[in-house]
This record gives sequence, structure tokens and C-alpha cells, in this order.
Amino acid sequence: MDSSMENNVKTVRRSKEEKKVLRKQLKASHTLLKHEGISTAAQPTKSLVVANGGLGNGVSREGLSAALKEMGEVEGLVMPPHKPYAFVTYRSEESARNAHVHLNGQMIQCGDNSVTLYLSYVESVTHEEQTSVLLPEGLVLVEDFVSPEEEAVLLSAIDWSSTNDDITAQKALKHRRVKHYGFEFRYDNNNVDKDKPLPAGLPEECLPVLERCVSSEHISMMPDQLTVNQYESGQGIPPHVDTHSAFEDTILSLSLGAKTVMDFRHPDGRVVAVVLPGRSLLVMKGESRYLWTHGITPRKFDMVPACDPQSSARSRPDLGTQSSLTLSRRGTRTSFTFRKIRHEPCRCAFPSACDSRGAPSTPSPALPPSPPTLPCCRADAARLEEEYVHRVYDAIASHFSSTRHSPWPRVCHFLASLPPGSVLADVGCGNGKYLGVNPDVIAVGCDRSGALIQICAERGFHAFVSDALSVPLRTASCDACISIAVIHHFSTQERRLAAVRELVRLLKPGGRALIYVWAFEQEYNKQKSKYLKESNKEHQGNHSPTSEDSQEPHGKSSIHISSHLEDSCRPDDSMTDVSRVTDGKLSVHTNRTAFNTQDLLVPWHLKEGKKRDDEESGDSSKKGKSKEKNKKTSHNSCSASSLNPKTDPSPGSGSRLDTSDAAHIPDCKPSPSGNTTQTSSSTVKSELESSPAPVFHRYYHVFQQGELEQLCAQVNGVKVQSSYHDQGNWCVILQKDGL
Repeated sequence: MDSSMENNVKTVRRSKEEKKVLRKQLKASHTLLKHEGISTAAQPTKSLVVANGGLGNGVSREGLSAALKEMGEVEGLVMPPHKPYAFVTYRSEESARNAHVHLNGQMIQCGDNSVTLYLSYVESVTHEEQTSVLLPEGLVLVEDFVSPEEEAVLLSAIDWSSTNDDITAQKALKHRRVKHYGFEFRYDNNNVDKDKPLPAGLPEECLPVLERCVSSEHISMMPDQLTVNQYESGQGIPPHVDTHSAFEDTILSLSLGAKTVMDFRHPDGRVVAVVLPGRSLLVMKGESRYLWTHGITPRKFDMVPACDPQSSARSRPDLGTQSSLTLSRRGTRTSFTFRKIRHEPCRCAFPSACDSRGAPSTPSPALPPSPPTLPCCRADAARLEEEYVHRVYDAIASHFSSTRHSPWPRVCHFLASLPPGSVLADVGCGNGKYLGVNPDVIAVGCDRSGALIQICAERGFHAFVSDALSVPLRTASCDACISIAVIHHFSTQERRLAAVRELVRLLKPGGRALIYVWAFEQEYNKQKSKYLKESNKEHQGNHSPTSEDSQEPHGKSSIHISSHLEDSCRPDDSMTDVSRVTDGKLSVHTNRTAFNTQDLLVPWHLKEGKKRDDEESGDSSKKGKSKEKNKKTSHNSCSASSLNPKTDPSPGSGSRLDTSDAAHIPDCKPSPSGNTTQTSSSTVKSELESSPAPVFHRYYHVFQQGELEQLCAQVNGVKVQSSYHDQGNWCVILQKDGL
């Protein structure tokens, strides 16, 4: 081949590559407009939007900035939290044109992943100003509390070579290593053996640090109990409150090694994310110690400020709004949690969360805590759902996901009926099992559980954390919505109605929504649901923990409710008046039996081998990641899998934004002889592998026949296209009125 022909061939190849990049670029622009409302410009400007170049798909500020700076002087780089795109503004239009030409279609390496960038011009860049949030009352973070030399001494004082050390009560937990000094923290009862001090007291290497804590008035008395936890990258701890009756007020947590982000959550739904740098001391007193839960989401990267801004001791940058963020890869973190054993009952100012006043704290079969009551105001509703829905699903996420793998046929049929290119929102997507059913639609999911959304992300699905009552998508932006086993987790009629209205808001005119809720009538047309049928396969009193009762939606709870909730949960006049509570208290349902109340608590028994690690002294550990392969299920697989009698009979769960399935789950082991021991979300703590499987309780409102249709009829601008009963679930398909 002569040189001229060879040059022509190369020219053709470049032309094809350029056309491919152009197509991808245009597609990215359309996606940004459709999902984010970002309009691109036809003519060059100094600002560009970088598709695929965001924190949401694993691109760090440092990695993206390095590539952008090669094209010219960068004036500003905005990376919105959790978004898969970024904005760059150059000093000159020429530099922007240079980036547009040379970076389009280029691949950059981000840690272990590589991403391809697609750039488009935008007229202007708008973003929220960086804000600060107040830390929980009583919480203080002291950075650089110990020196690098002291850190090395403390870490070397911990001998991890022993696998089972009675002197320090070392245990080999499933997802981390732990040692106790002074007294052992027991994960079977979430308390301390106060009459059995350990042979080894606190390491003498800790004394200088503790004396400094006392002299600095971070704590008034010397601690006598220490728990050391070591977390590898990707490990975390579930939300929890350290047992009131076990320890005195102040808790000290010293973070050594890698930095991490700890989430504090108030019962009313407020969340404050706190960055814990290496060598920092976290002091928890008062409200932050007794009322707020604290936990760490298991992941390998944290979203943190690109540079630590100057902030007061009482406020920190809000990681949910600021744009000067980057990704920090987690390394090994070792926490030293110091506490003082309490020998008298707790007399704190927070009786609703205090086990000394009867609030639930331990899963004791002999003395179950008093069950909650139905809410009478919106604050009560938020607290109930936070405690008995949100925290529970965060705690059981990995085990729950392992039982949710087979899409339901009638849900698949609805998804398969959507025209190619349709935009689908799965509100309460759980582990995302319906997001890959129809590959020809643009599917996005959301769920209240960050742990379940992490599983979705690992499977390659587009999903984000959101409340089902306030989904951050544009009005009339979706061709279809599904809500599978979500709405039955809302504890008042107003909140259930608000959830339906939010689905309708998202729909375009003519769009359709499919809703599944758990049915009070588990026997319909003289046929029992698989949920009840499974009871025949169990021994008397041995009931599987999941089932449609496992239609585990994450009842998504939002605190944005209007109107008083008094008597809001009563069925409509046309419904049978079913007794729902006893003396105002919610009853605990016996799995795989018929319902006798509409509002109840349904047990979830963590399967053996799927248990979470226990909560640690000051750090409660979160269940590890699901070992399922990342698989997207096509709609063709639905019918086959649905014929398997071992698949879930109920569709999906979904409330928190949800979890996805509701019916019987054969892979879950039965609970011991009908034990209905109550474990609230504050007991969402893990256990040693040798301990009995913990039991968690989730709130449900099971719907009577006709109740779901009557609920939907209260929403303007939508009609019930069809309704049906499907394996113990009431289901409707809604259609929004056309223009």
C-alpha cells in the first residue's frame, strides 16, 4: 500500500472515530437536558459541562482537574455532590475550545476505573454556595489530637496476632477485628459484663492521651473500658446509639490511620455527615451521645471537602450541598473508643431512647421491650418510620439484597410494555432488581437506604438516595414509575397519600405508574398466597422471617408532611373495621400466618452466615457487601424465574425508597419457635458469628381490598387504569391525564 492510500485510510478512520464521539457527545447532552435540566450551547463559551466526569461515577477532583488544566488555565471547577458530571470554566474561550476538541472522547484513569469524558459548552454555571451545618448538640471534633508519633505508639500497642484472646476478649468478627480492654462489650445483649472485668486493663500507652482528655475537660473522669476496632476499606458500621445503661455520658472515639465519614442521624430525619480525619478525637456528650445515632456507610470512597475549610468547632461544611468536594479512598482505620462503665440506672434527658426507662435496647427474649404506638402527629410518624423502617433496612441491606433476585412476572410485563427510550423511575428500588429488566428504557432508581443504593451502584445501575415523599426529579419528567412494596411502610394515611401524589407528579401527561402494596387478604378467590402456603413447609412455630411480610419496602418516610395526622390511619367507611392495635400498641406479627391487624411489626431474622458484625464500643459495624454478582436481568428472564417455586412470591419492597420484594423468602432461616423478641432500629447492631441470629422489626400497614384504589382516587389528574391481586399484594396501574 503506497503512502497516499495509507494516509487516506487513516483519515477515514479518524472520521469514523470523530463521528462516534459526536454521537456520544450529543447523547450525553440530551441525557443532561432530560434528567438534569442542563441546556448546552451551540457556540463556544468559556464554560463546559463534563459528562461522566463527576463524583457520582468515581472521578476525583484531582484526577479531573489534572486533565482539564492541560488544556489551559482553569478559572473554576464545580463538582456537584453525587452527580455524574462536572462544570469547568476556563480563563479564555480559546482554552475551552481546546478542551472541547482534545478531551472529547478521551479516557482518564480514576483509581481502578477508567472513564470516557464528553464535553459540551454551556452559557453559565450555577451551583449552591457552600454552606455549613451545626454539629449535633454535644458533639465536638478535635483534629490532630495526637501526634504522628503518638499514633504509631498506640497502634503498635495493639497485638492482633492472637485470634482468640480471653485477656482482651479479642474476637474474629465477620467484617472486622475487635479487642476489648477493661470490660468486654457483649454483642448478644448489647451490654457489658460489669461484674467480670477483664484481666488486662487499658494499655498504658493510652494513659497520656486520656490524661490530656481529662485536663482538656473533654471528659470528667478516667475511662475504664476500651474497644479497639480495625476496619479495612469498604467496611462500615450500622447506625446505633451506645447503650445508655452500660456507659456514662461522655464517649471518646480516637480515629487512627485513614480518614472516614461518620453519619449522625436525629430521630426527626436530620442527618449530619462528619469527616473524621486520622489522629482526630470525637467527643460525644448529651444529645449527640444519647439521642442521635451514628454509623459509617460501607464503601471504598468517601465524598470529602477538597481542602479542609476553616470552620468553627460547632459547624462543618455540608457535604450534601457544597461543590468543592472530592473523593477520598478509604484505607485501614483503627478506632479507639473509650467509655466509663455506668453502675446506676441512666437518668438522661432522653427517655424515649433510654433503655433504663424502658426504651428498646437489647434483643432479650425474656424481656422484650414495649412495642411502639401508632403515631398521632407527623413527628411521631417520622420517628416510627425512622426506627422501624429506615434503620432496619440499612442494617439488613446485604442479607435483604441476597433474597431479592427474581423479578415478578406482572411487574416485568408492565416494564416490557414501555416503548423504547421511555424514562422510568423506580421509587423504592431496593437493590435495583427491576432497573435492568427492560434494557430499552432509561431507568433510574432511588431508595431511602444508602446501603441498598450502594448495592445498586456496584451493579452498575443509576440510583440515588432519596425520600419517596420528595424525589429530586423534575415534574412531568417520567414516562412511567413503579413503586413496589413501598407505600405500605408509611404509618399514616396522609403520608401514604403523599407518596402516591409524588409518583403522579413525576409522570408526564399520559404516563403510567404501577403500585404494589402488601394485602391484608392473603387468601383471595379461595387461593392462599405463597406467603401462607410456605407455612405448611415449616414446623409449628418455625416461621420464616421474610415473606410478603418480606415485601420489604423501605417505608420511605419524609418529614415534609402537611396536616395533622390524628386518626389518619383509619380505613375508609367502606372498609371492614379491622382492629389494628392493642391498647394503642402495635402488635408483632407471626410470620407466614394470616393478618389480624392492619398496622403491625413484621420480624426479619438475619440468616445465619449473613449476620452483621456487632456494634462496637462507640462504633457499630455495618454488614458487609452482598456477594451477589453484578447482573442486570432482562425481561426475558422474568417468566422463567417466576416459575421456580423457590423464588420470591411477592414483588418487591420498596419504601425507603425501597427495597424491593415482599413475599416469602425461602432462603431465610426460620426463627426459633415463634420467638417475637422485639429489636428496634436502635438495636440494629450486629452479632458475633456464634451468637443467635438477631431479629429486626419493620412497620407495615397492610391494605384491605379496595383501600389502595380509594387512596389513589383522592389524587387529582389521574385515573386507575386497572387493579388486581397478585400473590398477596394489592396492585394498581394508574394513568395520568393527558394534555
